[in-house]
Amino acid sequence: MADSFITFARAGQSRIEISKSVFIGNSCEVSTAAGAEAFVAQIRAEYPDARHVCYAWRVSGEAFMQKYSDDGEPSGTGGMPILNVLEKREINNAVITVTRYFGGILLGKGGLVRAYTDAASAAAGDSGMVRVTDGEIYSMTVGYDMSEKLVYALTTSGWDVKEPEYGENVVLKVTCPAVKGEELMKFVEDRSFGRVAAVKEGTALIRTPVD
Repeated sequence: MADSFITFARAGQSRIEISKSVFIGNSCEVSTAAGAEAFVAQIRAEYPDARHVCYAWRVSGEAFMQKYSDDGEPSGTGGMPILNVLEKREINNAVITVTRYFGGILLGKGGLVRAYTDAASAAAGDSGMVRVTDGEIYSMTVGYDMSEKLVYALTTSGWDVKEPEYGENVVLKVTCPAVKGEELMKFVEDRSFGRVAAVKEGTALIRTPVD
């Protein structure tokens, strides 16, 4: 997986009506191509009487994959506009479908491209976006005499400190981007005058909202 990527924060939906045709957008985060295809199948099952379910997805794993479908609409008028929404916003590990209920009035290629683009964009906006970054979890055992000062130093310097665990000593855990692991270890060593060591405990994914 890449060091970081942008994806959807939650499932989203949109609905627009143009010349009596209804376009329903749905979007969500996925982690695999199989997950994206399963989401498309789910949408088809939810709207069995719809004329078209166009879609696009992009997945970044061991290899980058993407796919789109016009689902019977004129070539390039459904799936490609949806894929363009993902590409322009640099969104990965995500899928968008746009379901169309035909209203009896032909929109033309330009009209279809705009409609699918607008429905996909609105669904993406409803989902919101997060940046997902490879992270690491560090643990440190601190005496009660130093715990409050170290927690204050960490939090005021922007480190993500979890709720302390209290026992014979205080156990602090900090999640940080993988690239900042060494910086965290040095920070803890300096602020504790060498009395506390930050030890890598595991890995995590850090999700940060994107405006």
